[in-house]
Amino acid sequence: MISIFIIFAVFILFYINKMTNSLCLQREIPEERQPKVFRTINILVTILLISSFVEILYA
Repeated sequence: MISIFIIFAVFILFYINKMTNSLCLQREIPEERQPKVFRTINILVTILLISSFVEILYA
């Protein structure tokens, strides 16, 4: 179960980063602000994935 969740989490993070890149290009976010946008979104998605894992683990 853990290995399936880890593969799923990596796929989700990859796809979210791809969509974030599209957002930065579409909204024409300056290059100096893009790392902050990626960092914020990655932290929030990681928190969401960890909380989902904990919920599945103890359900």
